Amino acid sequence: MSGSDFDPTIFVFAALAAFVVWKLWSVLGVRVDREGPASDRASPARRLGPAPTAQSPAFTQAPASAPLAADRWKGLAESGSAGWRGLDQIAAADRGFSAPAFVDGAKKAYEMIVEAFAKGDRDTLRNLLSTEVFDSFSGEISAREQRGDAADAHVVSIDSATVEDAKVELRKAQITLRFVVKLQSIRRDSAGAVIEGDPERPLEIVDLWTFARDVAARDPNWKLVATETVH
Repeated sequence: MSGSDFDPTIFVFAALAAFVVWKLWSVLGVRVDREGPASDRASPARRLGPAPTAQSPAFTQAPASAPLAADRWKGLAESGSAGWRGLDQIAAADRGFSAPAFVDGAKKAYEMIVEAFAKGDRDTLRNLLSTEVFDSFSGEISAREQRGDAADAHVVSIDSATVEDAKVELRKAQITLRFVVKLQSIRRDSAGAVIEGDPERPLEIVDLWTFARDVAARDPNWKLVATETVH
């Protein structure tokens, strides 16, 4: 091709082609960024957390690989304690675990269980207790019914709920909470006379309750597996 045959429109078409390629790249790039990396899109969603009911609610948590804050369990467990270390284990085993959400759910469960036990409400208890604990509670209710006794209980306040111990063994997470509670609890005989408790003075009690769940199970709910009254 001679210099006299040069066609300036070649530059125009080349510039347009470059613009079209750049535009497609930019649009596709924005689309990929919005959808996230391919590895994230391929990962199946997992049902996370404990009991949106009385158990523990579901909350997301930073991946285990993220740096852990030095005060991560502050107000929930004593630093360096078995409870603190156990919470680290549970958070590593279940990325959906949220200790504050668990404690809030456990407080609700405490009130529901205490009041259901006093009323003899086995249906509520069955959903919140392990089989062994339910059988024990149900036996106590039956004995009370046979005597003709009646009970009434009301949680006046939960003054504190802290993690006493926590661990993960064979996919089973367990958390023991120390509850400091003011409880109004009355027991009456068949004639209606008060045989235990004081209607005017709530008791201050300290309970150790242990909750458990399988961290690999789809069911996010925790159940009460052991109880102990300290004071």
